[in-house]
Amino acid sequence: MPSYDEVADGLRMPVVEAMETQRAIRRLRSDPVDDATVRRVLELAVKAPTGSNLQAWEFVVVRDPDVKHQLARLNRQAWAVYKRMNRRRARADYKIERILDAVQWQADHFEEVPVIIVACLRGSRPVLPAVGASSYYGSIFPAVQNLLLAARALGLGAALTTLPLWSLRMARRTLGLPREVTPCALVPLGWPQGHYGPTTRRPIEEIVHVNRYANRAFLGTPGPSS
Repeated sequence: MPSYDEVADGLRMPVVEAMETQRAIRRLRSDPVDDATVRRVLELAVKAPTGSNLQAWEFVVVRDPDVKHQLARLNRQAWAVYKRMNRRRARADYKIERILDAVQWQADHFEEVPVIIVACLRGSRPVLPAVGASSYYGSIFPAVQNLLLAARALGLGAALTTLPLWSLRMARRTLGLPREVTPCALVPLGWPQGHYGPTTRRPIEEIVHVNRYANRAFLGTPGPSS
């Protein structure tokens, strides 16, 4: 598998290209990802902004087979419930079915992923008010997005998941986290089995509201040329 020196030029990718071709890549090869590559995506992850610039993030890089096995068990437990909840939707929408197939593959092969990065935050997780929780998680997810974009540019496959965190107590125990550190997201990381390509998203005319909800002032307005 490539070393960091062999893929580093990928970081010259225009940011627009990285954004337009980033997608959740769940089918990963078991081939190793070297430490230099993992270190670089983490260095770029922590260039993201955080609330009050506290930089209260912590990242656990999981390679140990026993730890991956415990995370895989937690993932499969949550996935068993989530799959039952979405089975009917999948029968009515082939796109949902394809996503669920990919998540099933990931669940079946979770232990084989070469690297799992767990993004965490120090400090108590607010329960109320809602704005407290929004502010709390707002200090970690920009870093996760940076990590995903860096992975895309380097040719790595990655996908954010929270399924193994259905029990924070068990996740903390698995990762050896103290009470004051909360796991917020997992990013399985590896070389993809498939290929990246342009993503398909709903047009902004369907989702953008101006000043007040349902004011579709942008409807019919031509966008910038590509």
